[in-house]
Amino acid sequence: MPDLLLELFSEEIPARMQAKAADDLRKMVTDKLVAEGLVYDGAKSFATPRRLALTIHGLPARQPDLKDERKGPKVGAPDAAVQGFLKATGLKSLDEATIQKDPKKGDFYVALIEKAGRPAIDVIAEIIPVIIRTFPWPKAMRWGELSAKPGALQWVRPLHSIVATFGMETEEPDVVAFDVAGIKAGQVTRGHRFMAPAEFSVRRFEDYEAKLFDAKVVLDPQRRKDIILADAKELAFAQGFELIEDQGLLDEVSGLVEWPVVLMGSFDESFLSIPGEVIRATIRNNQKCFVVNDPKTGKLANRFILVANIEASDGGAAIVAGNERVIRARLSDAKFFYETDLKTKLEDRLPKFDGIVFHEKLGTQAERIARIERLATEIAPLVGADVEKTRRAACLAKTDLLTEVVGEFPEVQGLMGKYYAFAQGEDLSVAQAIEDHYKPQGPNDRVPTDPVAIAVALADKIDTLAGFWAIDEKPTGSKDPYALRRAALGVIKLVLENSLRFKLFPISYSAGFPIFGRMYFAEALAPTEAREVRDIGERVGSEELLRYAERREGAVKAFDPNEMMVPTWESIGEDNAHSLLSFFADRLKVQLREQGARHDLVDAVFALEGQDDLLMIVRRVEALGKFLDTDDGKNLLAGTKRASNILAIEEKKDKRTFDGAPDALLFVADEEKQLARAIDEVKREAADAVARENFEAAMTAMAKLRPAVDAFFDKVKVNDDDAKVRENRLKLLNEIRAATRAVADFSKIQ
Repeated sequence: MPDLLLELFSEEIPARMQAKAADDLRKMVTDKLVAEGLVYDGAKSFATPRRLALTIHGLPARQPDLKDERKGPKVGAPDAAVQGFLKATGLKSLDEATIQKDPKKGDFYVALIEKAGRPAIDVIAEIIPVIIRTFPWPKAMRWGELSAKPGALQWVRPLHSIVATFGMETEEPDVVAFDVAGIKAGQVTRGHRFMAPAEFSVRRFEDYEAKLFDAKVVLDPQRRKDIILADAKELAFAQGFELIEDQGLLDEVSGLVEWPVVLMGSFDESFLSIPGEVIRATIRNNQKCFVVNDPKTGKLANRFILVANIEASDGGAAIVAGNERVIRARLSDAKFFYETDLKTKLEDRLPKFDGIVFHEKLGTQAERIARIERLATEIAPLVGADVEKTRRAACLAKTDLLTEVVGEFPEVQGLMGKYYAFAQGEDLSVAQAIEDHYKPQGPNDRVPTDPVAIAVALADKIDTLAGFWAIDEKPTGSKDPYALRRAALGVIKLVLENSLRFKLFPISYSAGFPIFGRMYFAEALAPTEAREVRDIGERVGSEELLRYAERREGAVKAFDPNEMMVPTWESIGEDNAHSLLSFFADRLKVQLREQGARHDLVDAVFALEGQDDLLMIVRRVEALGKFLDTDDGKNLLAGTKRASNILAIEEKKDKRTFDGAPDALLFVADEEKQLARAIDEVKREAADAVARENFEAAMTAMAKLRPAVDAFFDKVKVNDDDAKVRENRLKLLNEIRAATRAVADFSKIQ
């Protein structure tokens, strides 16, 4: 079967766009082909700095013939309907139609339309120009004399040539005949810009890829990455060093070269006094170079590895020298920034935060730092952290944001704070917490384990969540501009991986309370006495409220009661904290689902009142999952759901609930009495097991209900003719539901 080769040759394609562009080209072409009935065996796309290429294997030589049966109007229909049918189907007269008999609806005209498939090469010639003109580049340009005319071609950089061939592997392929903006498709391309700029002809993909390699172009991006990585490791090893691998940089560099040539340069050893991360960021960001370690010291060496795009006649000496010159200048700047930063203590930078707005509705960075400090000191005893060290770490955690180095390289925030804290003699836990309070920032990021770092990291994330919840800036759909989902997952990972035991609700409430104070401080909901204002001010640490209290008390002057009043925030704060707790539940479901747990079990546990201890929720979910995998668990779930369904129907019918203990004197059947005794026994055992946090034992106790529930439904008629007996039995069903709620809300389980 024939193959298609397509190449779009242009000026430099930005490295960041190449992978997506190659994928877009493959998807757009193959989708169009399939829509035209041209199903293929395989397709692969490629990108280099100067070309996008696509090969599709196993295409048919022509479209399949189409046979379509189109139903028309009834026999005897008005002439207008008949003429419309003939025009739509291309029939000359009704003599060319057949009649389909339908005893119920009457006879209909039917047109049998046969459409011969076209040669695939003709279909491709129509498809490709449309794709080129509608290609989804993030940014595109026009060029040349035609650029001013309407409908001028737009491409990421000027498009120079198009290769498009189609044919059998054993035959000479045909050129797909089309042109786009005066650029005719052919079978001529070019190699490396400097080392092999001459044109050459290609036939099909294997021939194309081999000739490109001879012309100093490695077409496959993965092959370029493999060459760069292998050569860089070998060069570093030959010099006695170890390459520091960087996948992001490797991806980028492989998109900057068509013929990778790995070289090594050096910089002055004096620059090694700068933190290694700063050296790496400087060399990486400015020159796209890799750095190496000295295995003898375990520290950064004064070498770097660059990837050139040419085999230079001098062995790359001039290229290395040029990079060394630029890196020397950049490292000099970095060293100056670092040494300048060391002259100012971290705490001396704090006053500047008063003038920096974090968010217009959430106040300044100074207010945010104060909130994090207060919250971290509340959390510290819960996680076993030293309160004063935690307070100090929270106070200094954001200060490196105002340093010169972080201003130049934002990716080292936190890390530089740690270095500066060490330099000014801060405690080890305090310094480490400054770096770690941002963590974890993703599923593969390290999770802090030091209690001080844990406390500050939790405070930072919970303050962010509570703040944006308070101002109603929650994530919607795929939009999450403040990375709140990531913050919630960070809290969950901190709690679970450190086996932390504390309740989230009071912390979330406490975090949101000062924000409501700030939001509603000047918006009166109800006048509050000075004493109450002072209590609230002390509780949330608000100097504004305390000053207002003094004024209301006459210490300064009396205020007009309408000028400043304080709302009752408790109910607002509780609703906000409950909403945030639901968000944690959703994120926990995501986390547990990735680990193979069922989201409905999380719902079942979270549905119980007061379930905000994440570690205990996970343990309950695990125990519940194991229980439901047993026959006892499955049958008890079925019985409980049956009880819940009957209750729901009867409660709706009677417009009432059947709460309260059933009356033992109204039990008629033995099965009722046995079920009542089983419920009482299970309630006690399950409650005792839950109190001991032994959820496996609680599930074992639940299993004892199964035979009694099964027997009850087998032998007892719930809706008895005697109204009192019926009500009593419905109360007994409600007791089944209540008993199982000791461990989970079984109605939430699917």
